[in-house]
Amino acid sequence: MSSSKRGLAKALGLGALALGAWLAGAAQAQTQTPPSTDGIYGVWRNPKGSVHVEIKPCGPEVCGYVVWANDEARTDARKGSGGELLGRQLLRDFSPGDKGEWRGKVFAPDINMTFSGRVLVLDAGKLRARGCVLGNFLCKTQVWTRVA
Repeated sequence: MSSSKRGLAKALGLGALALGAWLAGAAQAQTQTPPSTDGIYGVWRNPKGSVHVEIKPCGPEVCGYVVWANDEARTDARKGSGGELLGRQLLRDFSPGDKGEWRGKVFAPDINMTFSGRVLVLDAGKLRARGCVLGNFLCKTQVWTRVA
């Protein structure tokens, strides 16, 4: 895989992570209209366990901030966007959509890009996050886990 494709895959992974964290609480919200934000709030980790994102209210919407990251993820973020990963907002403007799904924007600091994102809570401890560069093209999906 070329370095640019690896970078894109990594960025989509961070974006999906942020998305996953954002919709963590939507599992119970899937049966309600509109979805409740109660289950979304909390700290979620990506599949690699390299980043933890706290999902919380931001005005009328939901957002997510990095509260922990390993050294590799922090280094990748500094190389990509020139900024620190800890405290960085990765999820923004998430609002409820159809069938318990949440939609918003995901920032991938390792490639310094913002993607459209969707999150669906699968159960109380897992959510599926999807980030796409162009509409439904160049997408990456991950399952995130709630941090106790």
